[in-house]
Amino acid sequence: MISVREVANYMLHRDAMNEGDGLSNLKLQKLVYYAQGFHLAIFDQPLFEERIEAWTHGPVTPELYQQYKSFGKNPIPLAGDSGLNQCVFSDNQRELLDEVFEVFGQYSAWKLRDMTHEESPWLNNESHAGVISPDEIKEYFKTRIQ
Repeated sequence: MISVREVANYMLHRDAMNEGDGLSNLKLQKLVYYAQGFHLAIFDQPLFEERIEAWTHGPVTPELYQQYKSFGKNPIPLAGDSGLNQCVFSDNQRELLDEVFEVFGQYSAWKLRDMTHEESPWLNNESHAGVISPDEIKEYFKTRIQ
C-alpha cells in the first residue's frame, strides 16, 4: 500500500511543477486528507493506511505532521532529487491526486482549514481530538461525489 509520505511527496512535486508558492504543512495536511477522502469514496478503500486525527486546525496525519513540523508555516522544500515516483501509483490514483491538487490546491492553507471545519468528519471529532475513522471519512465524501 502507498504511504502518506508518498502522497505528500506527489503533492509537493505537483506544486513545484506548477511553479506554485510552495505547500506549508497545514496545506499539505488538507490536500492529503482530501485525497484520502475521495479515494475512500470512489474506490471503497484507503489510499494510505496512516490514521487521520481531528486536531485544532482540522484533519491531520500525525506522521506527516512530525516529518514537516520544523517548517512551521513556511513552504516545505523538495527533498533532494527524490523525483516524482509515479510508478507507486495506479493510473486511477494519479488521476485522483491530480484532480485533488487542481481543485483544492488553488486555495490557501487557511481556506482549506476553514473548509474542513465545516465538514462532519472533523466536526464530529473536534472535541476529543481523536482518530477520524476511515468509515466516517468515506461516508462523508460519498456525499460529495454524488
